[in-house]
Amino acid sequence: MLRFAIAATLALLIAPAAAAQAPRPPVTGYHAPRAADGHPDLEGVWTNASLTRLERNPKYDHLALTEAEAAQIEGRNKALISLGNKPTDPKAKVTDLPADCSDGRGTNCNYNAAWTDPGATVMRVGGQPRSGFITSTANGRIPLRPGVRSAAPNALRAGSGPSDNPETRALGERCLLGFGGTSGPVMLPVLYNNTYQIVQSPDRLGILVEMDHDVRTVRMGSRQHAPAAVRPWMGDSVGWWEGDTLVIETTNFHPEETLRGASDHLKVTERLTRVGKDRLHYAFWVEDPTVFTEAWGGEYEFVRSRGPVYEYACHEGNYGLVGILSGARAEERTGVKTAPTNIDQVAKAEDGEEGGPSN
Repeated sequence: MLRFAIAATLALLIAPAAAAQAPRPPVTGYHAPRAADGHPDLEGVWTNASLTRLERNPKYDHLALTEAEAAQIEGRNKALISLGNKPTDPKAKVTDLPADCSDGRGTNCNYNAAWTDPGATVMRVGGQPRSGFITSTANGRIPLRPGVRSAAPNALRAGSGPSDNPETRALGERCLLGFGGTSGPVMLPVLYNNTYQIVQSPDRLGILVEMDHDVRTVRMGSRQHAPAAVRPWMGDSVGWWEGDTLVIETTNFHPEETLRGASDHLKVTERLTRVGKDRLHYAFWVEDPTVFTEAWGGEYEFVRSRGPVYEYACHEGNYGLVGILSGARAEERTGVKTAPTNIDQVAKAEDGEEGGPSN
């Protein structure tokens, strides 16, 4: 009897941790079309463009927004678009032109609103508007361990100064990987290029990402990852089917790629399920006990894109990187810092000085 009592006690202690997992797709009764191998057909072009972001804005203490709250958010975005569509005064100064200053980037924003396409609506799951993608924590925020600082997605984890040489600039600037976490995992929407094309076969699944023309390749039918020394961009992904849900598990992330400051121990599990003719439920689960106090995750829905994935051009004719490095050398010669860097902006956002960081 003592043995059974101990076993029962251990089961109760372990149960809460075991119960924590990625959200399950809503029950819709929808029966997805089948691919040649009998599994659900996920192929096509999808988009996750949305005004909702990964972490919940601290102004909301609830996951589900009211329709009035959603309308207010969407209304502000509509007003910004309307302002950008007005004829431009030829005598206007650059600083007077409408710019996208979302995610706490302040007044000197890096894009005019006409160049951005973050989506026009709040993300909805099963028709319910959401204040953020994370569902596992009460405040909808990432559960970082004390003393751990969240890093911008795909930012360099270590190294010399950000403007010391080309190799220390962010991966997106160097055209190595889409910035902001678009490529994933976790796949997250940003200011533009939020389109993905899925191509599947019985033994491989490919996800073409519009941002920086990244391609994620998932090996199907095996749960065996590559040796730990093999660390490609976007990690090593294996996949399998659980009923009508595609499960993708990714480990072995590249040392220069990070998700909110995660370490080499990062593991991300994604679940994709067709829940409608033009809706694809996406759930994610993030594990790294060295950085996060607990595993965390959330959900959102891809919707069918109305157009194809267009070609992405990165550094062709772009003088930005040369300008950044030249400016840094000029500051070193004069000893005068003339402008804040991207790293400064990220640091301010993460410290809460200008709002929460973007995805």
